[in-house]
Amino acid sequence: MPKDYPRLKISNNLRHKVLDAAREQRKRPTKSEEILWQALRGKKLDGIKFRRQHAIGSFIVDFCVPSKKLIVELDGSQHLDQREYDLQRTAFLKSKGYRVLRFWNNNATNDTKTV
Repeated sequence: MPKDYPRLKISNNLRHKVLDAAREQRKRPTKSEEILWQALRGKKLDGIKFRRQHAIGSFIVDFCVPSKKLIVELDGSQHLDQREYDLQRTAFLKSKGYRVLRFWNNNATNDTKTV
């Protein structure tokens, strides 16, 4: 990670748990995540390096460009029931300087180029 992006202060135990969870999520992507990842991986989008299931503090974001402080989240129907949580999570990420873009899974699946 570049020097200008210091790690967020969380315990080593929590950090290891978050990193393990991110690793597991990379092994089992949703259909929408897999489709979008195929479009983003290997610097396919304007030479930009994306990471997937990237840990930021105690959160795991779907896609991230640390050098641009950009996060892309894909939301399924479960997000209809967790709006308050998503708002708090987004506020935290924004407080760390990230811009958060959210798209519905079906948009990533059916209109990948637009997303």
